Amino acid sequence: MIKSVLIFNNHGKPRITKFYQQIDIGTQQALIQEIFSLVSKRPDTVCNFLEGSQMLGGKDTRIIYRHYATLYFVFVVDECESELGILDLIQVFVESLDKCFENVCELDLIFHFEEVHHILAEVISGGMVLETNITEIVHSFSESNKFKKRSGAMATIAGSGAGAVARDLGANLANTVTTTLQSTLQNTMGCNLMSPFFFDCKKFR
Repeated sequence: MIKSVLIFNNHGKPRITKFYQQIDIGTQQALIQEIFSLVSKRPDTVCNFLEGSQMLGGKDTRIIYRHYATLYFVFVVDECESELGILDLIQVFVESLDKCFENVCELDLIFHFEEVHHILAEVISGGMVLETNITEIVHSFSESNKFKKRSGAMATIAGSGAGAVARDLGANLANTVTTTLQSTLQNTMGCNLMSPFFFDCKKFR
């Protein structure tokens, strides 16, 4: 099982965090700091997985990571997962991000974190791997974006229509009030409200 997916930069600042187990915020922050201290000290020439500390579950937990430019992509898994399989899964996730954002960078993770979580959810759900086909992941993400755009456009049109209806109702109400007032005044004073002689009509009666 995949316990968590973490992305942080070279300075240890988290960009994306996803835990598949119930862990309080304080413990999450402590785990992120500990994992960063473990992986950031390792040279690029060593293997990309190591055993977790006691806080992470000891020998039953593996930390598997890849370092890309300014970002660390880290998967924390239990002993049932294959280290090499998870390394490949990280590569699938990164390539999917790269295709969805067209040359993904750290800023994309900051300003489009909801989309990143969406892509991650296409790959992993509840700690289990759902999809490893990059084409399918990108297609699903694209279709979801199209649906959101259509929904947004329909909401805008509906809002515009509602505004137009409200304006028409307001105009009709104003016309009705004016007509009623004119009729009332004409019946009681014998003149038209809109007549230029309204204010002088009494002298002719």
